[in-house]
Amino acid sequence: MTLHRRVKLFKNGRNQAVRIPREFELPGEDAIMHKEGDRLVIEPASPRSLLAVLAELSPLDEDFPPIDDPPPRPVEL
Repeated sequence: MTLHRRVKLFKNGRNQAVRIPREFELPGEDAIMHKEGDRLVIEPASPRSLLAVLAELSPLDEDFPPIDDPPPRPVEL
């Protein structure tokens, strides 16, 4: 079943805007907008950076095994 809801358009400075009702709320802070004929389509945008993806991950609850980390060998240049 597709949800439909009439919304009001308003001006925000020189831009036209629409308040998105809670039941249509998109995740994140960015969206992609495009037109399909007379329809305006707004879709959630994928995270732009690795940091954004990492920020959404839950922390690991396991200990990592010790890693042998010997000092580097000298190098002649």
